[in-house]
Amino acid sequence: MYRIAIVGRPNVGKSTLFNRLTQTRKAMVGNQPGMTRDRVSDIVQWDDKRCQITDTGGLLLREDGDPILQKILQQAETAIRQADLVLFVVDVRSGIIPLDKILNVFLREHGKEYLLVVNKVDVSEVESQALQFFAFGVKKLFPISAEHNRGIETLKDEVGQRIATEKETVEREEVRVAIIGRPNVGKSSLLNRFLGEERVIVADLPGTTRDSVDSQLEIEGEFYRLIDTAGIRRKGKTNSQTEKLSVIMARKSLERADVVLLVIDAVEGMTKLDAIIGGYADKAGKSTIIVANKWDLLHRDGHTADRLEKDFRSRMRFLQYAPLIFVSAKTGQRVLKILKLVKQAYQARYIRVPTAKLNDFLSREVFEMPTSPSALREFKVKYVTQARVAPPTFVLFTGSSQKLHFSTERFLVNQLRRNYGFYATPVRLMQR
Repeated sequence: MYRIAIVGRPNVGKSTLFNRLTQTRKAMVGNQPGMTRDRVSDIVQWDDKRCQITDTGGLLLREDGDPILQKILQQAETAIRQADLVLFVVDVRSGIIPLDKILNVFLREHGKEYLLVVNKVDVSEVESQALQFFAFGVKKLFPISAEHNRGIETLKDEVGQRIATEKETVEREEVRVAIIGRPNVGKSSLLNRFLGEERVIVADLPGTTRDSVDSQLEIEGEFYRLIDTAGIRRKGKTNSQTEKLSVIMARKSLERADVVLLVIDAVEGMTKLDAIIGGYADKAGKSTIIVANKWDLLHRDGHTADRLEKDFRSRMRFLQYAPLIFVSAKTGQRVLKILKLVKQAYQARYIRVPTAKLNDFLSREVFEMPTSPSALREFKVKYVTQARVAPPTFVLFTGSSQKLHFSTERFLVNQLRRNYGFYATPVRLMQR
C-alpha cells in the first residue's frame, strides 16, 4: 500500500491536515505546540486510490537531552523511512525560519520524494507570501489552508497521480482492540510488544501517550487493529488542554472498539481509578479482558495469582465476566495469549440465539425449575427474543409492569452465560 508521512516543525498544522485528508478527528488539534508525539495513521480511499497517511510529532532537531523529543524524532524518522511520499508542512505566517531550512536539508538527506505544503494560506491575499518557499529548491508549491479546506483538492490530485489504481479492494474482517488504563501501567509497552517494534513512545513518565494510536497486526491469518490510548486520569488531575483532549479521545476510542484490554499494574494492585475505567468499558458494552501487567516485578509464590484475582474480583464485581490474565509486556510473558482471548471474546459478541431455541431453554431449565428465584416464576414471562448482538441484548416480554429485581436479572444473565457462553462479553436484558 502507498504510504504518506506528514512532517514538519511543531504547530504548523500537520494534525489539522491529517484530519482533513483522512476525514477523521483522530489526531489531536490545539494551539499548544507538541500535542502529537506518536505516529498516528489511517487508511483512506479516494475514488479508486487507496493509501495510508501518517501524522508525526513536531520535529525539533536539537540535542537537549529531552528523552521525549528524541523519541519523537525517532518516530518521525521511522515514518519517513517507511513512506513513499512525504508532505513537508510549513507555516506561511511565520515565513522561512532556520528550523524549516534544517528540516528541508534533513529530508533531502533521506532521499525521499516530498511535496512542500505551505499551510495557513487562509485568504488569497497571503498566497503570494508562499512564493518565498521556492528558496528551498522545489519546483512546485502547494499553498493550502487545512483548517478552511483551501487548496486541499489540488494537493490530493497531486498525491493521487503517484498512487496506483486498485482494481479491487478486498474487505477483510478486522478485530478492533482498544488498550485502556490509567497512566504508566504499560499500555504502550504492551502495544510495542505485540508489534515487535517501538510503534509508540515509551518512557518512565506518566502521560507519554497523547493521541489514540492505531496499528494493524496480522497473526496466523487473523487481522487486528490495535488502538493505544492515553492514560485516563481522575477528573481533578487533568489540568492542561492536552491532557483533557487525551482523555476525551481515549474514551471515544472505546466507541470504535470491539474488545477492550483494561491494563492494570499487578505490582500496585487494583485501584479505584481502574474500576472507574473498567466501568467505562462496561457501560459502552465492550467485551473486556483485564490485563495485569508487570508480572515480572512481583515477588511470587504458588498462591499469588489466586490472591490477586480474588482481590480484583472483589473490587470490580460488575466485570465478573471479564477474564484476567497476568502478563509482562517487558519480557513478553503470555502477551500473545492475549490475542487468543481477544478472538474468543470477539466471536462471543456476535453469538445470536434463535428465538425458538432460546425460549425452549429458558422454559425448560430456568422459568419452570424449582431452584429458580420465586420472583422469576411469578413474573409471567411470555417469551424472550434476542434483539441484537455486540453486545448480546435480550428482550423479555412480560405480563407485569414491575421491573425485575437486579438479583433476578443477574440470575437470568448467568443462566444465559452458562448455556451460550458470551465469553468476556456483557449481556444486556430489556423488559417490555
